[in-house]
Amino acid sequence: MRIGLLTEGGYPYASGEAHGWCERLVRGLPGHDFALHALTTDARQDARGPGELPANVRLAGSAPLWGDVPVARRRTAPEHPGGRSAGRRARRRFVEHFGDLVAACAAPAAGERATGAESGADGQADRFASGLYGLADLARAGAALPALLRSEEAVRVLEAVCHGPGAAPVLQGAQVTDLLAATAELEPALRPLALDWYGDAGLAGVDLCHATSAGAAALPGLLAKRYFGTPLLVTEHAVRLREHYLTDPTAPRTAPVRVLLAAFRRALAAETYARAALITAGGTRARRWQERCGADPARLRTVYPGRDAGPFAAVPDAAPDDSATLVWTGAIAPDKDLVGLLHAFAALRREVPAATLRIIGGLGADPEAAGYRAQCRALAAQLFPDEAVDARSAGENPVSFEEFGGPAAPTPADAYDSATVVVLSSAVEGFPRSLVEAMFCGRATVSTDTGAVCEVIGGTGLVVPPRNPRALAEACRALLADPERRARLGAAARARALELFTVEQNVAAFRGIYLELIAQAPGGPAGCGATAGDGVPRPFARPAESRMPEGPSPAGAVRTPSWARAGGRARRTRYGAAGEPAAGQVW
Repeated sequence: MRIGLLTEGGYPYASGEAHGWCERLVRGLPGHDFALHALTTDARQDARGPGELPANVRLAGSAPLWGDVPVARRRTAPEHPGGRSAGRRARRRFVEHFGDLVAACAAPAAGERATGAESGADGQADRFASGLYGLADLARAGAALPALLRSEEAVRVLEAVCHGPGAAPVLQGAQVTDLLAATAELEPALRPLALDWYGDAGLAGVDLCHATSAGAAALPGLLAKRYFGTPLLVTEHAVRLREHYLTDPTAPRTAPVRVLLAAFRRALAAETYARAALITAGGTRARRWQERCGADPARLRTVYPGRDAGPFAAVPDAAPDDSATLVWTGAIAPDKDLVGLLHAFAALRREVPAATLRIIGGLGADPEAAGYRAQCRALAAQLFPDEAVDARSAGENPVSFEEFGGPAAPTPADAYDSATVVVLSSAVEGFPRSLVEAMFCGRATVSTDTGAVCEVIGGTGLVVPPRNPRALAEACRALLADPERRARLGAAARARALELFTVEQNVAAFRGIYLELIAQAPGGPAGCGATAGDGVPRPFARPAESRMPEGPSPAGAVRTPSWARAGGRARRTRYGAAGEPAAGQVW
C-alpha cells in the first residue's frame, strides 16, 4: 500500500517525542511504502535538513510555511493568446474565491450571531469550502496563488469584508496594518494549495493520505480527496487548533488579526474533520476537542501513542522495602510546577526524614526554562540547607538536580530503577510520557490531575489536584509507608502499560485502519481505471499487477504490462449467449 504521509513542522525535520510516533509507525510497517510530504515551519528545520529515513520511506516533497515562496515553487500562468485578458480573468476569480474564504472567517462567532441570522454555521462552512477549493482550482490552472495572496487585491478584499455589515464587531475597526499583517499570515497558511505535489508522481499516485494534524498538513490531503478521491486519515495527539489558541495570546498580534486567524484555523479544522474518512485522537482530551470542533463521533477513534517498552523490560519490580526515593523526570519548565513539588517534599521530610528527591531532566523549550531551573535550585538550597551528621562530615542536600547521561542516571531505566515512587507535579500536561515509562518499570506513581494523566493511570496510581503541595505530600507519604500497596500498584501499572501504550499496539491499530479505509475506497485515483465511463466508482478496478515492472527498466522507471494498461487488450474473453463478449467478463 502507498501512503502519503503529510506532516507540518515535524517528521522528518524535527526530533523529540512529539514527532517520534511517525518514525515508529513507518518502521513498524515495512510492508507499506510511505511518500512523505513535509511542511517546515522555521528556518532552523530547513537548515538542519531531514533525518535518516527507512528504506520504505521517501521524501516526495517538502515546502516551507515561512519566508518568501521559493522560486522553484512559484507557478506562472500558462501562455494565452490574450495574456492580459487571462490575467484579469484570474484576478477576478481570485477576488471571488478569496472573498468567500475571508467572509466565512470574518463572520461573527456562533454566540455573537443574532437570532434568525440569514447565514448560519453551515452556510459559513460551505462558503469557506467554496473559497478554499476555488483558490486551489485557480492555482491548479496555473495562477501564481502566493503572489495573489500577497497582492493589493487581497488587502482590498479583506478590507471590504472586515468593514462590511456582516463582519464580527472586533474586525470592524481593523486598520491597514492589521489587514497587511493578516494577509501576510494567510499566505503561508494557504501555500500548500499552490504546491506541485498533485501530479502522478505525487499525491495522485497514493492509495491513502495520512495527515498528522488538521492544520496546514491536512490541506494536501483535502485536495487529494477532491481531485483523486483519495481517502484522508487525520491523526492528532495534540490538537493543532488548541495549540494555536494557547500560543496566540502571547504572540505580538492585534485583536483583529488574532480573531481572523483563529477563525481561519477553526474553519480549516472543521472542513478537515468533515472530509476525513477517519480521525484518530491520542487520548480522550484530544477527542473531546475534535468533537467540539465538529468531528463526527462515529468517525473518531482513540489510538494511544506507542512507547518502546524494550529499554525498560530489564527493570525489576519494586521491592517492598523501606526505601524512600522520589524521582521526577521530564523537561524542566514553569508548567511542571517543580516549586510546588519542592514545597511538598519539604512537608514530607518532616514526617519521613530519610526521604530524598531526584529531579532528572534537561531544559524544556520554554524560554523561561533556564531561569526557572535556577529558581528551583535556589529554593531547594533554602528549604534544605546542607546538613552533616557531625562537624567533620560534608553536608548533603536531599534534593538533587541531574540530567540523563550522568553517572547516577545513564538512562531513564536507571532513574526509574532507583525510584520508590515516581512523581509528576505538572500544572499543565499533555500525554504524560514519564508516567508511561514508570509504569513499564512497575513503579507506583503520584500525579497531578491534569491532561491525560487519569486516562493513562487508570487506577494504578494516586492522583491529586494540581498546585496542591499538601495533597501531593500526603499521597507520597501514604505510598512510602505501605510497601505492599506500592508493589500491587506497580504490578498493575506495568500490566496496563504493556496492554495499551506499546509501539506494537499503535502500529497494529494503524495497520488495521489502513486496510479498513482502503477496503472502503475505490480501486485507485481518478483516471487510473477506478471509474467507468459513467463516472461510477468501480472498487478494485485496477489490478495490483498493473504496478509491477515488465522486463528490464531504467533506474527509477516502472513499466506497466500491456495487458494491465487502461484500454489494453485482454488475454481471454468470456462470450455471452449471442456470441458477443459479455460486459465486464474479462479474465
